Amino acid sequence: MQSLLSSWFVQGMVKATSDMWLKGWDERNGGNVSLRLTPEDVAPYRAEFNPQPRIETLSAPVPALAGSYFLVTGSGKFFRNVQLSPADSLTLLQLNEDGTGYRTLWGLIAGGLPTSELATHLQSHAVRKQVTGGGDRVIMHCHATNLIALSYVLELDTARFTRELWEGSTECLVVFPDGVGIIPWMVPGTDGIGAATSEKMHAHSLVLWPFHGIFASGPSLDDAFGLIDTAEKSAEVMVKVRSMGGKKQTISRAELVALGERFGVTPMAAALDVESR
Repeated sequence: MQSLLSSWFVQGMVKATSDMWLKGWDERNGGNVSLRLTPEDVAPYRAEFNPQPRIETLSAPVPALAGSYFLVTGSGKFFRNVQLSPADSLTLLQLNEDGTGYRTLWGLIAGGLPTSELATHLQSHAVRKQVTGGGDRVIMHCHATNLIALSYVLELDTARFTRELWEGSTECLVVFPDGVGIIPWMVPGTDGIGAATSEKMHAHSLVLWPFHGIFASGPSLDDAFGLIDTAEKSAEVMVKVRSMGGKKQTISRAELVALGERFGVTPMAAALDVESR
């Protein structure tokens, strides 16, 4: 019989959270990740499900995800410890038939709840599932150092922030041509920040929380991680450029357009039209 601990999704979550911690993005209990699973994904492991699952009500119902399964990091859990005890740090949950609550089927063996950002994750999952035709299955949040740093010195404008990252590394326009959505600073762990983030997810796979961190969406854990990693690398370059006195030259608008044409992506028009500084 297959063990849930050895499943591709638990092992994938162990690797993703370990990599995020090693990057320095997830100090203490910072960060959270959720992975939407199919009935076929979880079917081989039903024998390990909790016979008396804990049932919780959602503060913000998500009928679009009714019945869906999610592997989610736990609230207050340290990413550096997920690899040591996945069954304590993670939980497998299923939403009820109308998306108003969920039951925990596995995990959190020492007690606890899913991430305090569950509302944001589920609202964003609902949007990205619709936008991508079911393709996106991961929502990932972390405290990427240089992206946070830039939120203190750059204008918090989606087009300008995106253009700065596109100029910081050639691959950025190819990896996130839809740009980086930005919301105002808001209290985390609330339905309000969840609604604001998911609204931006209609148009962007990356959403910046100024002075706090970044949210990413993708079809796999590797894709979501790679999206953040790419944006964070560019942010690191731009932090260093500023420390050396600023740009003397950069990638031009015409070159960005040519880049998009070569790789078959449509860059966010507002970011292309920003006058480079």
